[in-house]
Amino acid sequence: MSERRAVVIGASVAGLLAARVLADSFDRVVLVERDDSPGTGWRRGAPQSRHLHGLMERGRQIMEELYPGLTGQLAAAGAPTTEVLRESRWYLSGLRVHPASTGLTTLLASRPMLEGAIRERTVRLPGVHLLTGRTATGLVTAEHEAPAGAAGGGRPGRITGVRLALPTAGQGRTGPVDPDSGGEDVLRADLVVDATGRASRAPDWLVALGHERPAEERVDVDLGYASRTYRRRPGHLDGDLAVVVSTMPGWRGGGAITLEGDRWHVTLAGMLGDHPPTDHAGFEAFAATLPVSDVHDIVRDAEPLDDPVPHRFRGSLRRRYDRIAAPPAGFAVLGDAVSSFNPLYAQGMTVAAQQALVLRDRLRADGADGLDPARFHREVAAVVDVAWQMSTGSDLRYPGVVGPRTPRSRLVSAYAARAQVAAHRDPAVARTFMRVANLTLPPTALLAPPTLLRVLRSGAHPAPTRGDRSDV
Repeated sequence: MSERRAVVIGASVAGLLAARVLADSFDRVVLVERDDSPGTGWRRGAPQSRHLHGLMERGRQIMEELYPGLTGQLAAAGAPTTEVLRESRWYLSGLRVHPASTGLTTLLASRPMLEGAIRERTVRLPGVHLLTGRTATGLVTAEHEAPAGAAGGGRPGRITGVRLALPTAGQGRTGPVDPDSGGEDVLRADLVVDATGRASRAPDWLVALGHERPAEERVDVDLGYASRTYRRRPGHLDGDLAVVVSTMPGWRGGGAITLEGDRWHVTLAGMLGDHPPTDHAGFEAFAATLPVSDVHDIVRDAEPLDDPVPHRFRGSLRRRYDRIAAPPAGFAVLGDAVSSFNPLYAQGMTVAAQQALVLRDRLRADGADGLDPARFHREVAAVVDVAWQMSTGSDLRYPGVVGPRTPRSRLVSAYAARAQVAAHRDPAVARTFMRVANLTLPPTALLAPPTLLRVLRSGAHPAPTRGDRSDV
């Protein structure tokens, strides 16, 4: 091909960020999206978009770097912004984190608003095209111009494109069909990026072409949540903009976040099968059992704007592309297709943004024609390691969650529990804890001697039991 071309499968947040960095190295970037109208409200392909989303500060910083002025753009469009612990309440194990200044920005934009803004700016880039209403069905190699799985001799080769299902009648399309496909259902590319999320079929596609399937790691939490929007009045939460109550086995949780349009977005959650109901009375009754009253006060007093919507998350999933002995050239995977985290920790979009920077930096080092897939996936794994250990380590503190535990992990869990108590009492610990949670500092920052001493001096203090409404 005379032009250097990349194809990104999936135009959600991870795919859009990938396309953004690919546009710096390729002449043409084609985003393939299954949804017909990805820019309008809640998307079928992103069912979690109807529930609370948190953009960690590190993710916001990266998006601001890739799309200068994005925070201001969203704020001007009505998205509230505040500092993480100012005008925002965080409860860990029923204890409110000290409302200290952290220097971290909270951008309270709905998922459709955030995704729509970065989509609009991505597709405006020279050479970027969005192809909607098309579903990827397999990968193509130079040896396999027939459908994936066709017989071929020799070692599996470089990925040279992606095969698409032919559009059915009535499917919408934005942007031109690839002119080099000759009207066929193949998009050829120098690099194919899978950003199709947790349901990615890439492992099967690789096996069909003779490549190794990535190993998987899972930590099941059987999380269920339900969400609803309400009309916001200035007096709610005494004028604060958000409240988050941590969820854990035996402890129901949830949150309420101010969105554009003077709305509350309320999500209630429970783990290990303890899931919130979706009828009006049941939703309110569930909110009343949270360890603090803040969310229930909103649910009880505010005007509902819609009906509760449920969602279920079985568990965290990680695919170890970094452990494939000989990964195929011309193919990269990022976003939830690599690592799907417990959404209670709000890490997904931020980790996807970190992975996009890995892709950008590897392309700068290797060149658009020579991305080293083994090195790329190892560097992505290093990014995933931090968030994975934080979230699964927290989940594995609870006996009902099945997963591997070591003496070291038990010690870390015990220390994390003490750190939460200290974050309630000590503004310095609160500041460090929230910077670690927002992925702007490594977890080792909580072990730095000054912080370690503050945590150990804090002592243990039992969090309130479920239903105790005291503000400890």
